[in-house]
Formats: sequence, C-alpha cells, structure tokens
Amino acid sequence: MMKTWLIVIVSGAVAALVLSNIGLIKNIFSAKNGISTMEENFTHKGSFYDFTVDDLEGNPVDLSVYKGKKVVIINTASKCGFTPQYAEWQKFHEKYGDKIAVLGFPANNFMSQEPGSNEEIAEFCQRNYGVTFKMFSKVDVKGKDKAPLYRWLSEKDLNGWNDKEPTWNFCKYVVDENGNLTHFFESKITPDNEQFRKAVGV
Repeated sequence: MMKTWLIVIVSGAVAALVLSNIGLIKNIFSAKNGISTMEENFTHKGSFYDFTVDDLEGNPVDLSVYKGKKVVIINTASKCGFTPQYAEWQKFHEKYGDKIAVLGFPANNFMSQEPGSNEEIAEFCQRNYGVTFKMFSKVDVKGKDKAPLYRWLSEKDLNGWNDKEPTWNFCKYVVDENGNLTHFFESKITPDNEQFRKAVGV
C-alpha cells in the first residue's frame, strides 16, 4: 500500500512539472531558423509603452507614441556585414511606415562595430542610406550595462516569454499594436522574409 501511494505522488509531481513547462517546451521548438515566437494566449508582463528613451539628438521619446502600430526594434551598427540592411529597412519604412514603425538602436556590443558618437551615427545613416526611420541614442543591448528597454525585450521574467538577447548586430524584435513583445528574429532575417512578413501582417 505504501509503495502504491508513493508511485501516485511521484507520478502526480512529474505530471505537474510537465504541465507547468508546456509553454517553455513550445517556445524551444518554435525557435527555429533564428526566429522565436510568442505562443498564442500567452500572458504578457509589462509593456513596450512603459519606456522612455532618448533619440539620436538626445530628446526623450515616450514609446507610448507608437500605440496602435506594430514596431520593429533593430540593434544597428555602422561597420558590420549586415550594415547594408539599413537600405532594406528604409525601403520597408517608406512602404509601411504608416502602420509599422521601424526603430534603430545603435550598439557597440559586437566587435566594436559601432564606435561613433550619436552625431557621427546620424550622419553615416543619412549620407549612406538616406535613413528617415527613427534612430535612438547608442545603448548596450547585452551585458551588465544592458539598457532597460533591452532588458525587457530579452528577459522573460520581464516580458513574459522571451529570453533571447541580440546574438549580433541587426537582430529584430517585433512588438504588437498593444505594446506586447511577439517575435524575435536574428540578424539574417530581412524584410522580405516570409515569417517576418507574417509577423507584422504585410
């Protein structure tokens, strides 16, 4: 009788453990091809709209100004093999900017590929790629000095599901019209990627 009862307890504990980690297991298997996707009906924590960040000119921007739009957040760099993506994201902005905001956050976290000042970054983007989508002050996107916004984007205790921080320059996060994080895309993903386009509804 004692053995039977112990088996029931252990089985119940295992079942509870499996059930409590179903969301985690789903997220692991959805993270393919450099893409992580929030599972449907997932409970969010916090909001993109909770943050205020400085733009390249040093002006504070309350991110709640993007309510009602999808948002694509990109950590950029001027001396990277992915830097030509600036041109692709500019074209995307020109076509869909009325409903999807593209936001660039320069970062020097990968092989010192963004060494310039905010002024130098602004000049580089305009001169070489005609960038008109919103660019923000240089930040850290990983490590102990990671900016608060990027902590929220890459720590599941804060955003509710995602723990992937940028793996290199030009990683992308997608936020929906209600300020919820919904997707993470690695550097190689460009605006013509089928899964990205599905994520932003174009």
